[in-house]
Amino acid sequence: MSINEVRSITTFVRAVELGSLSKAAEAQEISPQAASKALRQLEAYLGVRLFHRTTRSMSLTEEGQRFLEAAQPALIGLQQALLTVRQTQIDIAGPLRITGPRTVFQSIIGPVLDEYIRLYPEVQPDLQFDDRISNWVEERVDVGFRLGHAPQEGLIARRLLPLQLIICAAPSYLKKYGAPQTLFDLASHRCSAFRRASDGRVVPWSVKVGDSIQDQPVKPAFCTNDEAFELRTILAGEVIGQLAAPSAAALIRAGRLVPLLVDHVADNYSLYAYYGSRAAVPERVRRFIELALDRLTDNKDFFLSAEELACAAARPLPD
Repeated sequence: MSINEVRSITTFVRAVELGSLSKAAEAQEISPQAASKALRQLEAYLGVRLFHRTTRSMSLTEEGQRFLEAAQPALIGLQQALLTVRQTQIDIAGPLRITGPRTVFQSIIGPVLDEYIRLYPEVQPDLQFDDRISNWVEERVDVGFRLGHAPQEGLIARRLLPLQLIICAAPSYLKKYGAPQTLFDLASHRCSAFRRASDGRVVPWSVKVGDSIQDQPVKPAFCTNDEAFELRTILAGEVIGQLAAPSAAALIRAGRLVPLLVDHVADNYSLYAYYGSRAAVPERVRRFIELALDRLTDNKDFFLSAEELACAAARPLPD
């Protein structure tokens, strides 16, 4: 059923309820001419006359009475359905489906989500940790977070913050093994690597060389598919690792990690928030997006300036 058909049926029912076509037009905020045209189109579609009309009055035909009895309950149900859906655009309640890589949830998205839940306890967040780029429309995702270069086609993307990949080690590792001075020195150091769960491949490090980003293969002394466990092992002083700045920044500022080879920090990625539409976003989704943008856009808690990196790299090791 098209919107024009619904409008024609609504015009017919309102004309019966109000006793005139002009009053039905006024109630729907359309012109009398538009109401008359809608009624003619409905009669043409049905192939019957619905009203006996004179210059002074109108009354239902037998076919019109039967159509009214069949259409009126269905129209009321349809209007209630429309009202219910429109109300969800206003209500701050209901499910909020969010997806993104596990890497960014705990340190970046987690605090935003905690605040959102305190503000809007009637919303039910539904989180899916997912490193793949899936079909968010089919999977009914409201908001997604992704690391990358550019928006996914068909979605609106808002850039939140740069994502640095920093090679770093604990002071205890550096006291025991020393620090690499060049990328070539990494071959003689104990390095950690991340193993992709999807295909089991070891992911090379990404490093900046001049103005370009290139892969830096490492021979892992330690390998895992869990970022939290990798961080634990690096902090224990067992290996050098490459960490995303949101996980490493606070630890570097606290002196628990030391950035290495800071001229080679990869910074070509950014964190994006994705969603499907600017106009038809439910209120609960819109407010979560606004909160994420407000709390995260270029938030310096999650990355380090070149000066901070240089100072942290030159800081004397603790005794």
